[in-house]
Amino acid sequence: MKSLAIGKHTLAWGERTYVMGILNITPDSFSGDGLLPPAPLSPLPPSLQEMGGEGRVREARGVARAFLASGADILDVGGESTRPGSQPVDAEEEMSRVIPVIREIAAEFPDALISIDTCKAAVAEEALKAGASLVNDVWALRADPGLADVAARYNAPVILMHNRSQPANVEVRERLGTAYLGAKYQNLIADVKRELMDSVAIARAAGIPDEHIILDPGIGFGKTVEQNLELINRLDEIRSLGYPILLGPSRKSFIGYTLDLPPDQRVEGTAAAVAVGILRGADVVRVHDVEAMARVARMTDALVRRKV
Repeated sequence: MKSLAIGKHTLAWGERTYVMGILNITPDSFSGDGLLPPAPLSPLPPSLQEMGGEGRVREARGVARAFLASGADILDVGGESTRPGSQPVDAEEEMSRVIPVIREIAAEFPDALISIDTCKAAVAEEALKAGASLVNDVWALRADPGLADVAARYNAPVILMHNRSQPANVEVRERLGTAYLGAKYQNLIADVKRELMDSVAIARAAGIPDEHIILDPGIGFGKTVEQNLELINRLDEIRSLGYPILLGPSRKSFIGYTLDLPPDQRVEGTAAAVAVGILRGADVVRVHDVEAMARVARMTDALVRRKV
């Protein structure tokens, strides 16, 4: 598997686990505090939506600084919640949230590696112009036909996430959040692999080279609690496709339903999922609690990859 060169950065797959820190520029993130510095039991900050534009940018800049100091390799900036039941936003609103943040982070931290979490071509293009270098698409190039062309034109790597989200299959519990019920797969691993490769075909057709493709099995997206647990434990079968793997279990409801805990008390469950995910072949972990999970990743690497 080839290393991924992005500007000054080289992601050498297999040598260590890379940590992606989540910056949610939204009022309705399921975790409630994606922009908090790494302190999972801290009180929640004011809703970013209630702050002025300068306040949002200032808050995001501070969190970016904390994430980078705590071991984040990538900063993932998103302006539309993917929580089941959340309200969609149009491209203009999404851009108004993320572009000033990306521009500010890129200016203050010119060596930071920034990804844009979006499924919209217009948002991705403006983000890449503003200083982002990767595109993280939760619909794996299937929501907006133009997104693959944008990524190819800007020579931007893409993260393709498996997603079978259907709002009708969602259960909501006040304390635990949302979980999918009755997500139907003929064969969980085979179906996920096949559908991910369908998105790889879209990327290739647009001119995106294989070395610019990262796969995400889509933990929490159209999968039951049991399916999420199985998918993490069998992640090596997804990695057998020959692409680096991003795993995003952080604070998700499968942890809450397993441990009977709300989002702000899921750091230990996230740590277990991250550690097993790395053991099974995860190359990147996408997390809220960067400081804690960077330590988990480093310790797991010392055990699994013999890297300290």
